[in-house]
Amino acid sequence: MASTASDGKFKVVVCGGSGGIGQPLSMLMAMNSAVGELVVVDVDKAAIPPSGVAVDLSHLEKPCKVKGFAIDTAKPPIDQLEEYLTGAHLVLVPAGVPRKPDQTRAELFATNAGIARGLVDACAKWCPTALLGLIVNPVNSVVPAMAELYAKKGLDPKKVVGVTTLDVVRANKFVSEATNKPVSDIQIPVIGGHAGETILPLFSQDPIGATLTTEQVPDLDKRTQDGGTEVVKAKVKGSATLSMAYAGARFGYAVLNGLSGTPTTECAYVKSDVHSPLSYFSSKVTFGTSGVEKVHDLGTLSEHEKTRLTAVTDQLKAEIDTGLAYAKDEANNLS
Repeated sequence: MASTASDGKFKVVVCGGSGGIGQPLSMLMAMNSAVGELVVVDVDKAAIPPSGVAVDLSHLEKPCKVKGFAIDTAKPPIDQLEEYLTGAHLVLVPAGVPRKPDQTRAELFATNAGIARGLVDACAKWCPTALLGLIVNPVNSVVPAMAELYAKKGLDPKKVVGVTTLDVVRANKFVSEATNKPVSDIQIPVIGGHAGETILPLFSQDPIGATLTTEQVPDLDKRTQDGGTEVVKAKVKGSATLSMAYAGARFGYAVLNGLSGTPTTECAYVKSDVHSPLSYFSSKVTFGTSGVEKVHDLGTLSEHEKTRLTAVTDQLKAEIDTGLAYAKDEANNLS
């Protein structure tokens, strides 16, 4: 079912909108002329109330109407978000907690999957045709878990999408710096997942990226994988918030372009069969009036990329399996 706005303006909700990613992401979405209504949602324990963020954004010289709402963490989100999610076309979720230095990915997943679950359940009830863009780590496991739960509710699992746009943004910028070519002329597809070695930039599929030397490719490949770590080290305290907000907004713009009738392609992490044996994978996705309209094949890979794909597959499968096991356990608990 298509989720179009009758007046050409879309309703966008940012869950986690008071955070380090959420605030700049909310601002960038409020500046999009296609957005008629923006809702900033966060928890009542947020350092900055979402209502405050909404008031701040309401002063922009833009026609977008902005609301804020604080979720009472003592109650399920599904019981509180009807007004704010109903009619939404796009829900962006930069929620969850960042990984602590001594925390395992399994521990991080256990915490953030619970946070995402509450929001996803609410979306399934109040805006089931909206597209959900998840920026909740670990994306490689959280997205399969939430998409499978959507499917068990009889909804389209492709409505739950992992936002991996930052990997593309980084690859484009790094290639621009290495080749001294305009970044606007570069579009590197990045496939696989959204963590470390699962991130695979396909430099060979871009005319400028294809000019990289055999010495440059491994270094830029690794730098793209480790982009988040590069920021964490430079900030000392903090992570990639501004670049992630920019990337999240770029993803959001692509979705809204598609919903408005202009098919737009971005790389995203979705349920697909483009690379067996993995049931979830990041590749080029075309967004249209119904959301995800086409998941593209991987295309021709260089020898370096073929070799790297083997490592991607091994690590990503384990992380997907974690998400699938969570969805199965949750479904069994409800039966």
